[in-house]
Amino acid sequence: MRFVWAVVAFVLAAVLIGTGIAQRTIFLGPKDVTAEVAVKTPQAYTVIDSAVLRAHPGEQTLVAQGDGTIFVAQARTADLQAWLSDTSYNRITLGKDGKTSAKVVEPTVSPADGKQLERNPAGSDLWLDSFTGKNSLSDRMQVPEGVSVLVASDGKADAPRDVVLKWPLDTATPWAGPLMVVGGIFLLLGLVLYVLAIRHSRRGRGPRRKAPPPLPLTEPIDVADRAAVEGTRADAPAVEGASGKPASADDPGQEPTSEGAVRERRAVRPRRRALLLLPAVGVTAALLTGCTPDIWPQGAPSPTPSPTETQAVEAGQQAPAVTEAQASRILESVSATLADADKNLDAAKAATRLDGAALEARKTAYSVRKSVADFALPATIPAEKIKILVPQAYDSWPRTVLMLVEHGTDEKVAPLIMTMTQSDPWSNYKISSVAEMQASAKLPNMAPAWLGAKLTPPDSPFLAAEPNKLASEFADVIDKGDKSEFRDKFDKTALAFAKSVQDSRATLQQALKDANADTTSSLTFAASAGKEPPVSMSSIDSGAIVSVTLDDSQTIKPTSADAVIKLDKNPSAKALTGVDQSATGFVSVYGVQLFFAVPAQGSDDKITLLAASQQLQSVTEIK
Repeated sequence: MRFVWAVVAFVLAAVLIGTGIAQRTIFLGPKDVTAEVAVKTPQAYTVIDSAVLRAHPGEQTLVAQGDGTIFVAQARTADLQAWLSDTSYNRITLGKDGKTSAKVVEPTVSPADGKQLERNPAGSDLWLDSFTGKNSLSDRMQVPEGVSVLVASDGKADAPRDVVLKWPLDTATPWAGPLMVVGGIFLLLGLVLYVLAIRHSRRGRGPRRKAPPPLPLTEPIDVADRAAVEGTRADAPAVEGASGKPASADDPGQEPTSEGAVRERRAVRPRRRALLLLPAVGVTAALLTGCTPDIWPQGAPSPTPSPTETQAVEAGQQAPAVTEAQASRILESVSATLADADKNLDAAKAATRLDGAALEARKTAYSVRKSVADFALPATIPAEKIKILVPQAYDSWPRTVLMLVEHGTDEKVAPLIMTMTQSDPWSNYKISSVAEMQASAKLPNMAPAWLGAKLTPPDSPFLAAEPNKLASEFADVIDKGDKSEFRDKFDKTALAFAKSVQDSRATLQQALKDANADTTSSLTFAASAGKEPPVSMSSIDSGAIVSVTLDDSQTIKPTSADAVIKLDKNPSAKALTGVDQSATGFVSVYGVQLFFAVPAQGSDDKITLLAASQQLQSVTEIK
C-alpha cells in the first residue's frame, strides 16, 4: 500500500510542477503589445498624440531608429501645437477603431520671413522632458493625459520614420510559484513513502532458517571441565545480534557475525536514506531558482495617502507655465549660460537669458569690467535649489514664473528672488528682474507649483497700492523721506532701505564739500519709476508679490563757466563715457530692482520690502 501512495504522490508532484512550469513557458503570453508609427509623407517633425500614447495601460516605451540625431520631447499638446503652428508636421492620431493614422498638418501661422522654418527643437524651455540619441533612441515614459510627444532630428532633416511604441502586458502568474512548491512537497512525500515501502518490503522478506536439530541429551560433566568451558566463552569476543544484544548459542535465529560487519551495516542504512532525499530537495530548489515576484500571489497594495490640497482648483483654471522638474532644468540652463557669459564678459550671450533691468545691469558691468578689473559683477544665478516656485497659470503667452533660489547650503549668501518670462512659444525664458532677499523678509503664502497663480493686473484697485504706481510711490519716499505722503504705506524694512539710499546721497554731498567743489559744481539726486513694467504675482490671501524697478539718478554739473567735471577718481564713469572730463557734467543712473509683498486693499498690513538689488546702469555726458 505504501508503494501505491508513493506513486500517487509522484503523479500529483508531476502534475503540479508541470502546471507551474507551463504557466511560465508555453502558456505565458507576450510581454508587451507593440504598435508601429508609420507616416506616408516625411516631415521634419512628427507629433504622437496623447491618445495614441495612452491607448494601452502602463508606461510607454518609444523606440526610434534613424540616421543621425534623434530627438524626442514631451510637452503639453497645446504647447506643441503652438510651437509647430508656423510649420508643417505629421500628427499621429488614434481612430475610433483603435488604429493609428498619420496626417500632415499645415501651418496656421505665417513665418515672419514667409519661408518654411528649420528650427532645432533641442534646448527649448517648452519641453517637459527631452532626450537625444545618435542613430537610435529608446525612451520609457509615463505620459499623462494632455501630453504629446515630438519626434524629430535637427529640424532640417526628416524625422525618423522607424518609430515603434510598446506597452507592457501583465505576465504575472501568481499560482506558478505555489504550484511548484506544493509539487515539490508531494515529491518529497513520495520519496519518503517509497523509502518506507522498500524498507517494509525488505523486512517482510527476511531470511527464514530451518529449526535446529534436537539437542543431544545432556550428561553430567566434571566440574573442572565445566569451568574450563565457561572460561573459554568468557575470553571469546561478544557478538551483537540484530536486536542489539550479544548473540549466543541460545539464540537460534541469529547467525554469528563480526562486530565490524554489524557497524558497517548500521552506518550504511541512514546514508542511503539521506542520498534518496537529496534528489527531491535538489529538484525543488532548481525549480524555484531565478523565480521572480511575478510567480507569487501579491496582496493588494496598501493605499498611499496623498497630501491634502490646501488650494482648490477654480473652474476654468489654466495650467501652470512650468512644472517643478521643468523649472529646475531651465534654471540649470540659465545658470550655466550666465556663468559662461560672466567669464567671457559676453553681453550677447547674457542677452539669451536676461532681459530688462537685469540685462542692462550686466551689460554695464561687462563694459566697466573690461577696463576696471575689480568692478563687481551682479550676483551669480545659482542652480542648486529652488526653494519656492510660483508659475503663472496661463495657457497662452507671455508666461511668467516667480522663483526663490538658494545658493546650496551656504547660508551666508542671501537667496535670490527673480521673475522670468517666456515671450512666445519659440523663445526661452529670460530673467527680467532679480534681487537679493532681505534678512528678515518672509514671503506671503503663495499658490503651490502644481496649481500656479494668476498675474494681478497693473492697475488693480484691489491691492494696497496699484502695481503700476508702486515704484513711483516708493521713489517719492526715497526723495522726500518723512515728508512723503506714501511713507505710512511701507513697513520698517522698506523705510530702512529708503534711509540707506538717503544716507548714501548725504555721503556724496559731504565728499563734494570736503573737496571744496561744492562752490563750483552741484550734485542733485532723483528717484523715479523704471521703464520696465511691474510684474505682480497674486498670493493666496488676495495680496501679491510685485516686482518693480527704480532709476536712482545722480547729476553733477559745473556751476561756473570756467569749471569742468573730472573723472580722475571715477574709473567706471570714465570707462562708460570714454572721456576724462566734461564742461557740461554727467548723469549717473543706478538701476534698483525691488520686490514687495503688497497686501490686499483694506488690510491692516503694510507693504513689505522682500528683496532689493542696486547696480550701476549708465553714465552719460550732459549735452
